[in-house]
Amino acid sequence: MSKKSVLILIPARFASTRFPGKPLTIIAGKSMISRVLENCQTASHPNITFETFVVTDDHQVEAHIKTFSPNVVRVDDDVISGTLRIELAYARFFKTKQYDLIINVQGDEPLLEGSDLVRLAEFHLSKHFDITTLVKKNMNFDSVFHDPNKVKVAMSETTGTAFYFSRASIPFKRDAGVNWANDYWFLHIGVYSYKPEALSNFSKAPASRLEDLEKLEQLRALELGMTIGALETKSVVMGVDHPEDVLKVEEVINGRK
Repeated sequence: MSKKSVLILIPARFASTRFPGKPLTIIAGKSMISRVLENCQTASHPNITFETFVVTDDHQVEAHIKTFSPNVVRVDDDVISGTLRIELAYARFFKTKQYDLIINVQGDEPLLEGSDLVRLAEFHLSKHFDITTLVKKNMNFDSVFHDPNKVKVAMSETTGTAFYFSRASIPFKRDAGVNWANDYWFLHIGVYSYKPEALSNFSKAPASRLEDLEKLEQLRALELGMTIGALETKSVVMGVDHPEDVLKVEEVINGRK
């Protein structure tokens, strides 16, 4: 069997509205972006070659990465999402290498491990989905389930097919009463694996109606007729959206030592 090749791209934007300078924030002694890059670079498989690069629009982030790794490219275009930034990076710097998959890892996911990316790549390479992503089973129907900032997924556990993503509390249990003890839902983890053609087609398409309503770009792919596969992870994954999230992530990192 010939080796497959996977390109991992990490968009890292310095001028975050909610958390300016986020990629360079120090978490347990290391910058967040260095943690994300180093974790991704642990992805290893005998039949898959992985390469990882940070994609940034900022000279400070670029200079910082270059102090310990050459794996950074600049895309200065004014784009509205990390997905569009990695598509431009792929088209300009990597397209001739003909990768089988492109994985988009958010630059604010310092707990995501290379082993999850290997599982995601294996899953995608063995299926016919255009895009695949990670989800996490959640047994708690507390405030998180009703938090619009936590994206929920309706999916088939039999086929791994994702049907819909929403900020709303889905699935809705009509006959639930107050007893949710044996039920669960899936939280979306914002890591995407794309087939190159799917990434290109997605990026060229205009925003869709459902995407605009929910402000979830993966809904554009579904409205285009693309298929999205969902793979469950049991890892502890926690993004850094606000400065107060740093302490929560550090607690997890210190607990892993």
